[in-house]
Amino acid sequence: MARETYLDYNRPAMGVEEAEAVAEAVRSLWITRGPRVGAFEEALSAYLGGARVVALNSCTAALHLALIASGVGPGDEVITTPLTFAASVNVILHVGATPVLADVDPATGCIDPEAVRAAITPATRAILPVDLAGHPADWDALAALAGERGLGIVEDAAHAMATEYHGRRIGSFPWLAAFSFYATKNLATGEGGALVVPDQATEERLRVLGLHGMSKNAWNRYTKTGQWRYDILEPGYKYNMTDVQAALGLVQLGRLPALQARRAAIAQRMNRAFSGDPALTIPHVASDVVHAWHLYPLRLVPGTLSIGRDAFIEALTARNIGTAVHFIPLSHMSYYRERFGWRPGMFPRADAYFAGEISLPLYPSMTDVDVDDVIEAVLAIARAHRA
Repeated sequence: MARETYLDYNRPAMGVEEAEAVAEAVRSLWITRGPRVGAFEEALSAYLGGARVVALNSCTAALHLALIASGVGPGDEVITTPLTFAASVNVILHVGATPVLADVDPATGCIDPEAVRAAITPATRAILPVDLAGHPADWDALAALAGERGLGIVEDAAHAMATEYHGRRIGSFPWLAAFSFYATKNLATGEGGALVVPDQATEERLRVLGLHGMSKNAWNRYTKTGQWRYDILEPGYKYNMTDVQAALGLVQLGRLPALQARRAAIAQRMNRAFSGDPALTIPHVASDVVHAWHLYPLRLVPGTLSIGRDAFIEALTARNIGTAVHFIPLSHMSYYRERFGWRPGMFPRADAYFAGEISLPLYPSMTDVDVDDVIEAVLAIARAHRA
């Protein structure tokens, strides 16, 4: 039986506190980079155990700067996953390097370390793994491989705010890690991102590079104690976060434990409901991992239903349940196919993951009735279409 109203696939977890924080920033007249950005960086650093944090306007900007900091450029290759958003590959192209894809672990959808090993050539300079849906990549194996082969690590942690691996939060490890604070992320600033950097010299350089290559930002120049003179130290980018975004981020960071608890509670209810159905595979969570539950990637078991994934999604839509798919493999995309010769079938485990994946609604403002409606719809469709 269909819901009376459509349940959006995702909604930002915004409330009165966020609205007031933005209003305060506007009233202060510091609406670009100012004191709130610095305060957000300090608060995020504390959350990540003292990591060095550079706040930026997107995760894409963070990934781009991370590759520059890693010395990646023309003639280099960077290995990443086909099961990710386009930004992970586009930033490799933006620094003039060549992306190389390695297939995924069939359980988590994260890049397979052995596939990475097989893809390494003398031109490989770095690896760019993705923590898919809030589950971390196999960082023990990947870090060991990078150390063995002398490769840089750039972690795409866009889905991994609040993810833990072996008792440590993602972002607290000694390599570059890029976070996203896009509207639907676990911590949202509308648009926004941050880069965790391993040392002071890299931090100082990327702060300059992220703001036109200028030696000072507006806060350093336009306050009473500031000085108007500045220098251009290298050609940079317009990647800074604003105080309006940081105002949202500060509130969201304070609310994050409660938001995460609600996400986990919803995920566990769905896990319990779906785990007994032979047509459904619930998200894998490795031992000693805290899943951030950015997404709930349910997968259909091949051969168990008389309909495929796309028809299953249509049936959910008919019942007023919104969904998404994460992700269409990059080897299916026209530009990359034409430029690099990638094709469907080249990365069979990524293709298989994609073919059965449905991202169900999972966000803190979902009510218990909303969750029940999702569960009921999924199970009813599965029962109605047994093979």
